[in-house]
Amino acid sequence: MDWIRLTKSGKDLTGLRGRLIEVTEEELKKHNKKDDCWICIRGFVYNVSPYMEYHPGGEDELMRAAGSDGTDLFDQVHRWVNYESMLKECLVGRMAIKPAVPKDCREEKKVLNGMLPKSQVSDTLAKEGPSSPSYDWFQTDSLVTIVIYTKQKDINLDSVIVDHQDDSFRAETIIKDYSYIIHMGLSREIQEDFSVRVVENVGKIEIVLKKKENTSWKRLGHPLENHNLLIPKKDTGLYYRKCQLISKEGVTHDTKLFCLMLPASTHLQVPVGQHVYLKLTITGTEIVKPYTPVSDFLLSEFKEPVLLNNKYIYFLIKIYPAGLFTPELDHLHIGDFVSVSNPEGNFKISQFRELEDLFLLAAGTGFTPMVKILNYALTNIPGLRKVKLMFFNKTEDDIIWRSQLEKLAFKDKRFDVEFVLSAPTSEWNGKRGYISPALLSQFLKRSLDNSRVLICICGPTPFTEQGIRLLHDLNFSKDEIHSFTA
Repeated sequence: MDWIRLTKSGKDLTGLRGRLIEVTEEELKKHNKKDDCWICIRGFVYNVSPYMEYHPGGEDELMRAAGSDGTDLFDQVHRWVNYESMLKECLVGRMAIKPAVPKDCREEKKVLNGMLPKSQVSDTLAKEGPSSPSYDWFQTDSLVTIVIYTKQKDINLDSVIVDHQDDSFRAETIIKDYSYIIHMGLSREIQEDFSVRVVENVGKIEIVLKKKENTSWKRLGHPLENHNLLIPKKDTGLYYRKCQLISKEGVTHDTKLFCLMLPASTHLQVPVGQHVYLKLTITGTEIVKPYTPVSDFLLSEFKEPVLLNNKYIYFLIKIYPAGLFTPELDHLHIGDFVSVSNPEGNFKISQFRELEDLFLLAAGTGFTPMVKILNYALTNIPGLRKVKLMFFNKTEDDIIWRSQLEKLAFKDKRFDVEFVLSAPTSEWNGKRGYISPALLSQFLKRSLDNSRVLICICGPTPFTEQGIRLLHDLNFSKDEIHSFTA
C-alpha cells in the first residue's frame, strides 16, 4: 500500500519527467546500480530504483537483473505479478529493435524482449517443439464449426481454453510446453454458448459456434494478436476473463470456500494439480494472486466423469485480516466479479501412470492442491494400493475439511489421514510438532518394497523446502517428489 500511495503521488519515478524513450542494449547496460537501476521485462524498460525498498524479495533480487533483460528471472520467481500495473509509473520506454542478424552468423542470439523474430521461431520450434497445428472452418445455416488439427494424441478437454469476449474470439490449445492460438475478430455475431469436442485418438478439436443470424459468412473473421501461432507457453502472457461470485461460506475460523461462475462464452477446465490467478483492482492498481481450484466437496458419491462440463470454479482461501488481497476478496458481494486467468503449473497427470503409493504432505492451505489429486487418484488409478495424507496445522480449529477427510478414510480403506499440530491444546491426542525425519520415516512406508511412489508436498516455502531436503535424505528420488507453490 505504501508503494501504491507513492505511485499516486505524482512524483517523477523514471527520472525522465514524463518522456518515454527508445532504449538500446548499450544504454540499458549503463543503468546497473542501486540508485540507477533499469530492468527490461518483455521488451519494456523500467527504472526500478524507487521500488528497491518496497520489493518483498529485497534489493539483491532486483539487482540480479540490473542493466539487463530480467524476463526469464521474473518468470522463474513470480510470473503472476502484474508488473505492468505495479510499475507503470516507472516505465522508461521500449527496447530498440535490434537489426536483423545475417543467416550465416553462428553466434548465439540474445534477444532482449524475450521474443524471437518469426523466422527464428519457426526454426526453434522445428528443432525443439511439437509440429505446428492447423485449423479450418465450415458452416451450415445456423452453425460455424472451427476444426483444429493438433497432430497430437494426448489432447483432451483440459487442453483447450476458449473465450468469446466482446468482438474477440480466442481458442488456446496447450501442447506440451507450447500454446497454439486462434485469435480472431469474427466477421458476424454469435450466441454466447458454444460446444467444444475433442477426438482424442486423432487430436482433433471441434468448436461449434451458433450464429445469431442464419446467414452465410463469407469469411471467418480478421486475425488478432498471435493468431495461428504456436509459441512457448511462457511467452503467451496471462489471459483473463471475468467470473461472477456465486457463493462464499465459512470452512474454518479464517478460511472460506468461494464459488465463481465462468461466463457462458468461456470453456475452461483447470487440470488436476494446476492453479489459476485471481485479479482484483485495489485502490486503482491491479493485484494478482495464484490459487489452486478445489472440488466443491471432498467425498464423491459416484465416480466423476472424465469429461466434466462444469461452469463453476471453487477456491479454499484463507483470509488474512492484515493482508492486501484476501480482505478485498472477502468484502465482495454475491454477484460481484473477479478476473480469473488461464491455468498454469507443471504437474502432469502422467505422473500417476502405474502409481501404487501416493503420499501427500500439506501445511495449512497447502492442502488445496491435494483435494483434486485425492479425488482423481482414488477414482481413476486402478493399481493404487495406498493414499496417505499428513496434514500440518497450528490448532484443531485450523484443520480444513477435517470431518470430510475422516469420512473419506472410513469410506475408502486405501486412504489414511494423519493430523499434526504445532500448537495443540492439552486435550490433543494426535501427533505434535513440525515436519521432521522421525515423522516422515514413520509415515512414508511403501505398500511393497519396490512399489511405484509419488510424494506431493505443499505449504509455506520454509515447510516445502525443509520437506524436500528431508525426502532426499530419506533416499526418495527427484522423480518421486512433486512440490507445489502455496
